[in-house]
Amino acid sequence: MTTLLISDLHLSPERPAVTRAFFAFLENHADDIKALYILGDLFEAWVGDDDPAPLARQVIAALKKLSDSGVRLFFTHGNRDFLIGKQFARESGATLLPDHHLDELGGQRVLLLHGDTLCTGDADYQKFRRKYRHPLVKFLLRHLPLKKRQKMAVEWRQKSMRANANKSDNIMDVSEETVAQLMAQYQVKLMIHGHTHRPYHHHMAFGERLVLGDWHQRGWYIRIEGDHPPELISFPIEES
Repeated sequence: MTTLLISDLHLSPERPAVTRAFFAFLENHADDIKALYILGDLFEAWVGDDDPAPLARQVIAALKKLSDSGVRLFFTHGNRDFLIGKQFARESGATLLPDHHLDELGGQRVLLLHGDTLCTGDADYQKFRRKYRHPLVKFLLRHLPLKKRQKMAVEWRQKSMRANANKSDNIMDVSEETVAQLMAQYQVKLMIHGHTHRPYHHHMAFGERLVLGDWHQRGWYIRIEGDHPPELISFPIEES
C-alpha cells in the first residue's frame, strides 16, 4: 500500500483552484493509499475549530470521508494553522502529531515535521513561535471572540508579509546545522518537511532531506510505496 505526504496548500476562499485541486487529489487517491500525512499549513489561516466558515466545513467533510474509507489521516501543525485542535481532529478523523514526529515509512525511520523549526536563522520568527505556540497562550487565543481572532489573523499575515519582504533568502531557509543536529538526535537518515516552499530532494553526507512544495501553480506530494524510495511528485493546478 501507499503513503502520501503533502503540506503548504494554504487553502483560502481567494484561491478556489487550489481547493478544487485538493478535493480532486483526495478523490483520485482515496482507493489506493493507506495513509495521508498533512505536514502543516493546510490552511492560509486557522482561527479556531469553532470557525463556521464554509471552506473549513468543506475541508473537514472531505477529510472525514477519506478517513471513514479506511485511510489513516495524520496532521502536523504549520505556522498558519497552529490553532487546529481536538475538535478538528475528531470531526475529520485525523490524528494530531507533535512538531517532530518519528515514524517508519518505506522500510526506514523518518523524521516528519512542518519545517519552521529548522529556520533558526530567522530569530524574529522563532521568538514569535515560542510565544504563540506556548500552551497557555494558545488556550487564551482560542477563547478570544471569533471576530477578534479573525482580525488578528489578518494583521499577523500582513505583518509577516512586510517582515519577509526585508529578509534574505538564507534567513528564511533551513539551517543545515539544525537539520544535522535533529537528524542525529532522532537517529534518522531521512527527513521530510515543507514550509520553505522550496521543493527538492537533498542528498547530504549524513542522510536525505525531502522538501515539499507549496500548492500554487502546481501541487506537490511525496509518494512512498512499499519499501521503495520516496518520490517527490508535482502536477499542474488548472485555473477554470
